[in-house]
Amino acid sequence: QVQLLESGGALVEPGGSLRLSCAASGRPLSSVSVGWFRQASGNERELVAAINWSGHRTYYTDSVQGRFTISRDAARNTVYLAMDSLKTEDTATYYCAASRAGNSIADIVQAPPHNLNWGQGTQVTVSS
Repeated sequence: QVQLLESGGALVEPGGSLRLSCAASGRPLSSVSVGWFRQASGNERELVAAINWSGHRTYYTDSVQGRFTISRDAARNTVYLAMDSLKTEDTATYYCAASRAGNSIADIVQAPPHNLNWGQGTQVTVSS
């Protein structure tokens, strides 16, 4: 089973940028799809972005389209989430999750939570 470790969360001012990393160990991520989710205090967890196994297909929720970019580096066994033009409403704990066996966007978007491997999360706070 793959272990996922997120990093890169921080306190940043509105309009700023961050890059989150999701480093995998235990097995290669290169054959499965991966997603970034977030959960703000008092809210349900939501899918922010997803990437298929090859990196050629991506998905973004409407609220981050054009501001966030998901990417993957097979050599580093890592998936990234670059976040620009951050807003206060982006404040949340961000989690990466990998499909247990699927390699498409749908394997993230439609998967029940227990079908994914989860990291422990990293906190992003956008505040002046």
